[in-house]
Amino acid sequence: MPKKQPLLTALNILAAAGVLGALILILFFTPEEAQMGAVQKVFYFHVSSAWAGMLSFVIAAGAGALYLAKRELRWDWLSLASIEVGIMFGLAAILSGMIWAQPIWNTWWVWEPRLTTTAIMELIYLAYFILRGALNTPEAQARLGAVYAIVSVITVPLTFFSIRLYRTIHPVVFVSGGSTAFTMSPRMWTAFIVSLAAFTVLLAALIWNRTRLAALQSANAQEEN
Repeated sequence: MPKKQPLLTALNILAAAGVLGALILILFFTPEEAQMGAVQKVFYFHVSSAWAGMLSFVIAAGAGALYLAKRELRWDWLSLASIEVGIMFGLAAILSGMIWAQPIWNTWWVWEPRLTTTAIMELIYLAYFILRGALNTPEAQARLGAVYAIVSVITVPLTFFSIRLYRTIHPVVFVSGGSTAFTMSPRMWTAFIVSLAAFTVLLAALIWNRTRLAALQSANAQEEN
């Protein structure tokens, strides 16, 4: 097995430190929101998880397009890794949203536009692995995966804009004019920006590690054959 690149090791450390730092800021630095109380602190990781998940799916579509253009399996590995990581972050966003919803809405789940489109998006990307697994060769899997990733990315803007296109009880955090649905103090903004940055670095680290694993699995499969 080839040695892990020093830059990847540094990125892993930075990602772990960033998430830990964001958690410390959220728990001990940010004040409680006046109306929602302590449960509002879920907001920082909830939005950051949703951002990372949607960005992952966009990266997967871009990598899929590059595979179709260049027919190099490394782009398929990147697309595959991005979808796996995106599903993980999407699930984290759903679960953290449910933690917030139970005390605020008095229910864990409501079939409103944002939650519904998010659930559909997750199911569509889960189906990617079922369809991919039905094919026998890496090239066939890569072709189908690339097309599927490109077509499926339409669910990302649909999910993002759902609360702006339809009537919903889901809060629109960022409203027109650059303001927010609830008052965010400078400390809240600091924690929010740090959380977004930390999850973006974590996203990059996870995708890089998973892409590297896919490359190693492909190399091992070739050696066995």
